[in-house]
Amino acid sequence: MSAHADSMPVPLHLGTGDALLVVDVQCDFLPGGALGVAGGDAVVPVLNAWLQLFAARGLPCVFSRDWHPADHVSFAARGGPWPPHCVAGTPGAEFAVGLDVPADAHVVSKATGADADAYSAFQGTGLADWLRRHDIRRLFVGGLATDYCVRASVLDALAEGFDTCLLGDAVRAVDVTPGDGERAIAAMRERGARLLTLQEVQA
Repeated sequence: MSAHADSMPVPLHLGTGDALLVVDVQCDFLPGGALGVAGGDAVVPVLNAWLQLFAARGLPCVFSRDWHPADHVSFAARGGPWPPHCVAGTPGAEFAVGLDVPADAHVVSKATGADADAYSAFQGTGLADWLRRHDIRRLFVGGLATDYCVRASVLDALAEGFDTCLLGDAVRAVDVTPGDGERAIAAMRERGARLLTLQEVQA
């Protein structure tokens, strides 16, 4: 089997034990935001289609968000690599306009303390335990950004023992160094993540 065989369209059925994780699709990470990802807004309609698939089957949807204090350690004023972004309670921290967040969605907030950063949706949020309590075995992950919070979340999901699918049509990369996004995808696949698109579920 070739290294790219799992990217070929094959039938895949959603069912009991599956959950969707939408990572950090917040206003500050969209074009024009404080830390905008090029093309980041393009993930919204694709994620909405995924959300519809999960909602139609009564399957859980989880949303992670950066929810920082104003003096967060990742901000440049404290020597961090990023401009201020996703400060709790500000418009920039809100989920993207047009993103269909279900009323019963489970929301996890990360990096909520001033002195610790967190890229992964699992870090300090209790997400793994929540998923296990809901008998989740397979996680579908999309959002922003491929080379940071999506990568960290997928790798942690795999480390926690969840069968993990990366939604290749619903992620975008920062690419601080050109190719970072592609390298992140390669790293996730090497660890065991399956790369797939919406069409592979709809087939």
